[in-house]
This record gives sequence, structure tokens and C-alpha cells, in this order.
Amino acid sequence: MKNLLKKYGHVWALGYAFIYMPWFMYLERTVTRDYAVMHVRLDDYIPFNEYFIIPYLLWFFYVSGAVLYFFFTDRQEYYRLCTFLFAGMTVSLLICTFFPNGTDLRVDVDPRENFCSYLVSVVHAADTSTNVFPSIHAYNSIGVHLAVVKSGVLSRRPLVRRASFVLMASICLSTVFLKQHSAIDVVGAMVLAYVIYSLIYGFHYAGGQKPVRRKALG
Repeated sequence: MKNLLKKYGHVWALGYAFIYMPWFMYLERTVTRDYAVMHVRLDDYIPFNEYFIIPYLLWFFYVSGAVLYFFFTDRQEYYRLCTFLFAGMTVSLLICTFFPNGTDLRVDVDPRENFCSYLVSVVHAADTSTNVFPSIHAYNSIGVHLAVVKSGVLSRRPLVRRASFVLMASICLSTVFLKQHSAIDVVGAMVLAYVIYSLIYGFHYAGGQKPVRRKALG
């Protein structure tokens, strides 16, 4: 047991779920009316496409898979990824707490039309159209791709990096093509990711030395 704790003691970081989930569920229950509607003109030109439910749902495997990969292979990258994800998720919860928001974009979907339509209807039943700014789907996808790009091991696997980019972009697009989010939610996620990136990846660590500020990002 002592050896396991020494080897996998960094599992403590995943305890953030016990902060995030109750807070998020509270917002889902309480933000039901009198919220700001996130809607820009661009949203009206984006057609609904139920097939984007595939990358939308792959998000769960993309994010959890990346966390597990770094958990077992690179503790420093694991901590950086977790810090990136959890910092942005906390900021998102704070925004939704003090600036309740939602969308009016969802369309009626016939679950009998095809399997993807059925999956969309399941998502609609399980998830409200509130607490959407910034998009956590988009933010976390960007965070995972950044971790993949920054990984020394994965830098030698160009196919993995390219596949990660395609999946990240597909997930971001899925949020607007499924009408789960406004385009402004995705832009908000990108801005937040840029800010958190500069804080998390703007430093490098050398041995046991203190973090040193890089002159240029990347």
C-alpha cells in the first residue's frame, strides 16, 4: 500500500470532481429562468446537424483518456493538464454563478429519425440549455490538445498529434452544430484557454529549480 501511494499519490488531484460536480449540479437546478441568453448573429447561419453528436460524445473519452494517459506516464504533464482543466472549469462555474446564462438555440429532434437523432434527444433530456458560457466542452478539448502538443513523448508521434487536433476541432464545432452552444460560448472558451495557457505553460521547470518565465509562449 505504501508503494502504491508513493507511485500513484498524485491521484489526489482528481478529488476536484467532488467540488465541480455538486457546484455544477446546483447551477443546473437553480439557473432555470432570468438568465442572459447567449446568442449572436452567426448562430443563425449555422445549420443543425445531428451527426456531430459523435465527436460531442467522444469528448468524454478524449478528456478522461488524456488525464489517465498522463497519470500513468508523466506526472508533471498530468499536473499541468489537471491544473489547466480545473482552473478553467472553476472560472466557468464562477461566471455561471454570478452571470447566469443559457441559450435559445435548441431545435426539436425526432429520436426516431436515426440513431444520432436519438442520441441528441438523450443529451437534451440529461443536460439543460443553461450554464453554457464559456463552453467547457470546447475549453477542455483545447486543454487536452495543448497537453498532447506539449508532451515530449507524444511530440515524436505526429499522427497522434494530428488526430488530436482533428478531434479537438470536431468537438468545438459539434457544440455549435448541435445547437448546444452559441458561437460566443466557443470564443469565450478560446479566450479563457489562452489566458490559462499563459499561466500554466508560460513557465518551465528544470530539475528542482524554481519555475522560470519563458520569453515566448510555446
